[in-house]
Amino acid sequence: MENKEKSFVSAVIYVHNAHERLEGFLRTIIKVMESNFEHSEIICVNDFSDDDSLSVIKTISNDAETTSITVVNMSYYHGLELAMNAGVDMAIGDYVFEFDNTFIDYDPGMIMKVYRHALEGYDIVSASPDRKEKFSSRLFYRIFDRYADIPSNMSTETFRVISRRVINRISSMNKSIFYRKALYANCGLKTDNIRYPLIAKNRARTDKKEKSYRSGLALDSLLLFTKVGYRFSMVMTFLMMFMSLLVVAYAVITYAMANPVAGWTTTILFLSFCFFGLFGILTIIIKYLQLILQLVFKRKQYSFESIEKLTK
Repeated sequence: MENKEKSFVSAVIYVHNAHERLEGFLRTIIKVMESNFEHSEIICVNDFSDDDSLSVIKTISNDAETTSITVVNMSYYHGLELAMNAGVDMAIGDYVFEFDNTFIDYDPGMIMKVYRHALEGYDIVSASPDRKEKFSSRLFYRIFDRYADIPSNMSTETFRVISRRVINRISSMNKSIFYRKALYANCGLKTDNIRYPLIAKNRARTDKKEKSYRSGLALDSLLLFTKVGYRFSMVMTFLMMFMSLLVVAYAVITYAMANPVAGWTTTILFLSFCFFGLFGILTIIIKYLQLILQLVFKRKQYSFESIEKLTK
């Protein structure tokens, strides 16, 4: 009899228009789950796919023997974060694998390597490809790491495993999970990252809707989790204040050495003072908004159309 892990594990998979690679991915995950765990479940979050992704999931689910497979069909396109929130909320495993895409560029054995590393005392273990990141990704993470009060350096991750303690901790810390990686890095639990050699060089393709979502998520995350917005407003405020002082000096010099139109000097001084105070007030307002966002996240609900239990 095979010696399988006793822990109940869940695998949450994000699916959006991935029918071309979904079959091979699901077969791999099912094989890993059933070969290594006595009890496991797979939750596919179908984020309003308009291709044959759902049909592929239903077909492959017939091959599962001991693993339970469930599909969460989102009622409209939510994007990666909210869709994965829906899947993780349904997961009941002691450990939860999060697969943000269905592209495999790693050896399937890496899945168990990440899991066993978590058993060594880590609550969060992620897997990252050992390759040079895209320029946009490098720029985002560099800015994020510099201006965010997070004790770890983030990078592109393909998948991760988190313990039940992480889920409970995050739920108690935040009303909503806007950007999981930032919250995981800031939850105070032990985290590690494993880099793996690539076995496939081609990267996963994303459609225009998903690309647009990821760009918006990056910008929103920088504003919410870092001090980029506040630093920018401070720089602009000091710049405008400095320019206001130059205008004041110019007005005084013109008044003393030239013969300006009556009321010109007073008007310039008044406008300069107003702009000086205006930018000072805006800086204070932006700071308050930043604090409010950090203390109370805006709750973003997800809604799904149906839940299909494909296996018992």
